[in-house]
Amino acid sequence: MARPLIIFSALLLTYSSGLAQSRAYTRSATLGIHFVFNDFETASAIRSSSLSAVLKEKRVAKIKDMSQGLALSYGRGLSGHFDFSSTLIGSFLAYPMENRGPASKDFLLLEADVSMRAKLFTDKHWFVPYLELGAGASKYQGYWGAFIPAGIGIQISFFGEAYLAIGSQYRMAITETSSYHFVHSIGLVGNIGSFD
Repeated sequence: MARPLIIFSALLLTYSSGLAQSRAYTRSATLGIHFVFNDFETASAIRSSSLSAVLKEKRVAKIKDMSQGLALSYGRGLSGHFDFSSTLIGSFLAYPMENRGPASKDFLLLEADVSMRAKLFTDKHWFVPYLELGAGASKYQGYWGAFIPAGIGIQISFFGEAYLAIGSQYRMAITETSSYHFVHSIGLVGNIGSFD
C-alpha cells in the first residue's frame, strides 16, 4: 500500500518541477473506446503466494478465463510528459468480494477511475510507453467500492491524430466491497482538439 503512494508522490513532484519548463507538445483532449479483460485469477494467485512463484509455476490466467467488458476514456495533456486520464468500464461478471464468494450469476460491474500518466516520451514520438497511478470507484449490485489503479502501457500513434492504446492495470482494493484484479485493455483513442 505504501509503495503506490511513494510512486504517486514522486510523480507529483516531477510534474510540479516540470511546470516551469515549456509545455511544448502537450496532448489535446482525447476520447477512446477500449476492449477490456478482467483478470481476478492471477491477482488472487499473486496475493496467496508471490509474483515470482506465479510466473515460475505459469499460473497466469489465460484470456479465455478472463471476463470481458467495454470502456470509454477521456484524457488531456498536462505537459509534454504528463497526462490526465479517466476511464469508465462496464463488464458483466460474477464479482468476488472480500469475505464473500463470487455472485451466483453475472451482473454489471461499473468501474470509474482518474489517473495521472507519466510518459517516457512526448506525443511527438510514434511509440510512447507510460506509467499511471490514480484512484477509482466501483459499483456492483448496489455495493460501492474504492480501489487504486496502478499500471503500465504503450501508445502507438497514427500520424498524431489517433492512437492504439495497450495497457494493464493492477487494481488494489481499498474497501471490502472491492476486489484485487488486473484490467488489461486495448483500444483506439482519437484527438478531439488541437495540441497546445
